[in-house]
Amino acid sequence: MNSSSDILSIGPTEATLNALSSTSPAGESFPLPSPEDYPREFERLQQLVQEQRELGREIVVVMGLGFVGAVMAGVVADSVDRTTGKPSKFVIGMQRPSVRSYWKIPLFNRGVAPVEAEDPEVVPLISRCVNEKKTLTATFTEDALSLADVVVVDVQCDYFKECLGNVREGHAEIAALEDSLRVIGEKIQPECLVLIETTVPPGTTEYIAYPIIKKAFEKRGLTDAEPLLSHSFERVMPGREYVASIRDFWRVCSGINETARERVRKFLSEILNVEKYPLTVLDRPIESETCKIVENSYRATLLAFLDEWSLFAERNGVDLIKVINAIKMRPTHSNMIFPGPGIGGYCLPKDGGLGVWAYRTLMGFEDDIFKITPAAIDINDTRALHAAELVRDALRNMSKIVAASKIAILGASYREDVGDTRYSGSEILVRKLTEMGGEIAVHDPYVQHWWEFEKQETYPAVGHSWSRFFRNQEKLNELRIQQDLETVLKGADAVVLAVRHQLYLTLTPDEIVRMAGRPIAVVDCFGILDDEKIQRFFELGCEVKGLGRGHVKRIKDRVKRV
Repeated sequence: MNSSSDILSIGPTEATLNALSSTSPAGESFPLPSPEDYPREFERLQQLVQEQRELGREIVVVMGLGFVGAVMAGVVADSVDRTTGKPSKFVIGMQRPSVRSYWKIPLFNRGVAPVEAEDPEVVPLISRCVNEKKTLTATFTEDALSLADVVVVDVQCDYFKECLGNVREGHAEIAALEDSLRVIGEKIQPECLVLIETTVPPGTTEYIAYPIIKKAFEKRGLTDAEPLLSHSFERVMPGREYVASIRDFWRVCSGINETARERVRKFLSEILNVEKYPLTVLDRPIESETCKIVENSYRATLLAFLDEWSLFAERNGVDLIKVINAIKMRPTHSNMIFPGPGIGGYCLPKDGGLGVWAYRTLMGFEDDIFKITPAAIDINDTRALHAAELVRDALRNMSKIVAASKIAILGASYREDVGDTRYSGSEILVRKLTEMGGEIAVHDPYVQHWWEFEKQETYPAVGHSWSRFFRNQEKLNELRIQQDLETVLKGADAVVLAVRHQLYLTLTPDEIVRMAGRPIAVVDCFGILDDEKIQRFFELGCEVKGLGRGHVKRIKDRVKRV
């Protein structure tokens, strides 16, 4: 265990820290902990851990209470012994006490989930484990690591793109992960299992994590101790099955040696539904890490593949939506997906870049073996720029220009019927249309705050906003999602159907024109409109364009003839 002086040294020392606070999305402020709070907090944890060990429970520390870590902590805390039916784990969620994120800790300790989710299971899961089962708590002190039997690492590892449309000009941002690993090496007991759950560049566990923790052990005099390092990536799916995508889904795992492999297999088998969704245990962490990168690169490539055929369809009178539906009748091709105005979510837009970076940086190869993977990312990143061109062309056909038009964007999230805006194609669309001078109004029934705009100076981190790729972005921090569709559409010159939310699938052309108050330019980014609706828009005096919808001119000509 650490001495009191060690604990005190962990805490912030700046005199101004007491004046700082962290504000939750709901507006509640919490003062950041002072240096005096750290030993008191560690004493609280020691007492809790002693009580939990007396109950025979394993102590698990989850580092990072973000999108994955918060729910992973809940899933572990909610698990029970298969024989007795009683809780078998006590979980400490650990979050760095920054101005941006500290608010998660006091909310978590009230039983309030620190992440927004459409899954109705998330809120009761966290509340139940904190308030009823008392198998879950949150903390800001890194000394919690010294109490752990298992540490689950859910620290973000991002990929920073230097320019839009060229993923090779970028790098993996692993500094936060490296810092976390150093702290782990300084704090954990040598028999503690470390499970890296973050999606990382292939080779991270063996080439980065192992040397860091091994050297930290040696500095502590633990020269004979081998770090028990393992890796198992998550396959989280936002939406109404968020919890199930962690607990009730297939997982892949690996360990750096036989002991680590067996420990991680046992741990995951005790918290996940492995009876229905068996574990796949690979020999080396680099195989598990590569598995996640290849899995997401494959899907990203499938989506990017249709971009060129989308352009072909538009220029040659083909409705690509009908073509895809015809192909999907063949079972071997049933996973073909129309990409819309780009792909989003946290994984697909960047994970392939982690592999390209690792090959060059961690493994030290100078040749360029990657062709398809980076091309797919570049295509997906820039697809929304073409959607902006369609808005321009549709308005031009109505004798209008973007710079003098109000444009209603229906859908901010990256995926239908979820509220996740990360790397949304709609973001690039808004930024490009704003650069062109358009007035933007946005509706999304699932999104309350579009942080990529509201906090674009600091979100997802300082200097990381995609605003850096465009001009005229300064006022976009005033952009707000509106929940009233009529307000968004009123007086609009153009409407972009950007996401296949159920609400938008049921809208009729007459409703849209009525709410707009006049004929309007309509751009369908996701195959939302069928031929009957497209024809009705033309009959109402509107202009219609669509990604991959080259047949709309035939419908327009038919309406003119009639």
